[in-house]
Amino acid sequence: MGQLKVFFHDNCFDGTSSASLFADFFRQRVDGDAAVTFEGVQHRQGNPFEGREFCPGDNACVDFRYTDHPGLTWWFDHHASAFVPEGLRAHFEADTGGQKFYDPAAPSNTRFMAETLQARFEYRPGGHYADLIHWANIIDSAAFSSAEMAVELAEPALQLMTWLENNPDPALTDRYIRELGTRPLADIAQNDWIREPLAPLLAGHRQNIDLIGERAEQADGVVYFDLIDDDVGVYNKFIPYMLFPAARYTVGLSRDADRCKISVGSNPWAPRPRTHDISSICQRYGGGGHPVVGAVSVGPTDVARARDIGAEIRATLAKG
Repeated sequence: MGQLKVFFHDNCFDGTSSASLFADFFRQRVDGDAAVTFEGVQHRQGNPFEGREFCPGDNACVDFRYTDHPGLTWWFDHHASAFVPEGLRAHFEADTGGQKFYDPAAPSNTRFMAETLQARFEYRPGGHYADLIHWANIIDSAAFSSAEMAVELAEPALQLMTWLENNPDPALTDRYIRELGTRPLADIAQNDWIREPLAPLLAGHRQNIDLIGERAEQADGVVYFDLIDDDVGVYNKFIPYMLFPAARYTVGLSRDADRCKISVGSNPWAPRPRTHDISSICQRYGGGGHPVVGAVSVGPTDVARARDIGAEIRATLAKG
């Protein structure tokens, strides 16, 4: 029996969907008896794979940065900041194995993977993967009909997104990934281990709407708010666009036990289009993302540094 380890973008609907889809593909088309393990990874300064253990069999990385680790056998990503440092791109382009794929124009990594695996390896997702692919594409590309839809969280997929963003337990994320594709998202959302912690999260979400409304200020098309001292580790990134529909960009600061985070985004419904590449701005500070959304993380005690970065990014966005 072979082994497969899947690294994926942690606390992310698209990342976990990609992990589940790849495991299904591997069992269908490569090794039906493979023992599969999953490990979430987060963007951070330096090498996010430092200290990670690759298994002696196949190792895949999905919806996350490229690595030149010799154990990596499969890779799929769509982040504009996939190659940090830049020299990794040459390593990727020199690879002739035919199992590493990249498309920064893809709206979601899950759909990019599904289409690539079908075209290259005749893979056909079964079960309930069609709905999962559909929602991963909507969520990761912010293709909601309105900011209100993204904030109201009425859809099971959006409730699962909220649970994932706040879930601190890798074992539960692993359990969730293994259920994806086997049951409808609405059924998965009814699991007690999701529904019970989700209830206070939804209550907190409503409080965050009020808090961001109090903390945020808008100037030169940029909404800026600092929640570092408010014990808010994660918040719905679409709240500012519902509260400030004319904004072009947002810069939000938050903190949890592991990091201070500077979240940067562009308003999909703004009356004036985006002119900045947010991923390239975040890369200046060791972060990454997409042209439309990105983030930078520093240590949980590096509050002054986080605020300096937030102020610099705010000033940069205000110029365009």
